[in-house]
Amino acid sequence: MLEIEELAVTRGRAGILASVNARLAPGQIVGLVGPNGTGKSTLLNAIAGLQPCRGRVRWKGAPVVLERIGYMPQNARVAANLTVIETVLLGRYEGLGWKVDTTALDRALGVLEELGIAHLHVRSMATLSGGQQQLVLLAQRLLREPDLLLLDEATSALDIRHQMQVFQRLRAYVERSGALVVVAVHDLNLAGRHCERLCLLHGGRIHAEGPFGSVVTPPALAEVYGIEAEFLTTASGHPVILPIGPCGASDYAAFDAPRKGAVRHA
Repeated sequence: MLEIEELAVTRGRAGILASVNARLAPGQIVGLVGPNGTGKSTLLNAIAGLQPCRGRVRWKGAPVVLERIGYMPQNARVAANLTVIETVLLGRYEGLGWKVDTTALDRALGVLEELGIAHLHVRSMATLSGGQQQLVLLAQRLLREPDLLLLDEATSALDIRHQMQVFQRLRAYVERSGALVVVAVHDLNLAGRHCERLCLLHGGRIHAEGPFGSVVTPPALAEVYGIEAEFLTTASGHPVILPIGPCGASDYAAFDAPRKGAVRHA
């Protein structure tokens, strides 16, 4: 269990996070959602122990040790003159020593294959696009097989196909290992499709936490995002949000009442 108790972060006189509380069980993908500047990256940094904070964070009853988890910050890039396969193998650096055995090499190539980028394995990281580097660094984290994986906008530079591929890979990893994956996601539809639970951040606090349908509601979108949206359900049963336009504070209450046609099938 990842336990977050009364976590607070202040920068100067500005409060970034205040009284954040959550208990997140392993074996699932949890999406951190919320508007820009609401504290998603700060919360992940605080969980990883990289951001000074008040309160308490525990993973399986003990403080989080960065070297024992997988953490991928936003806009992570590699400037060193390394090949793709060398970069991925650094994920196992504690046990590599001076020699890379065949097993480690095969595992690294296997992770690259699962992410659809094995053909890049001899390329220099300096020659890759931002999205390709993002995939390589995710492969590096997955090679370590952490039981807690924190990802900050891990698909932000990827096209739709690779976004889906990443989340499918994360799903397979969670099902195989029982790990907990916490990922900051901007796209609510992507989060709704691939995350069992969401934590919606607003005003430095968790505004709502739970399954997509109980977190992303018309009142929540109006209050947190300031938008009106139509809620659709695909033929396969997946929720889809179609933004209609911005709304003002005076419109919030209107969303508490059922809206004719607010939910339909696509």
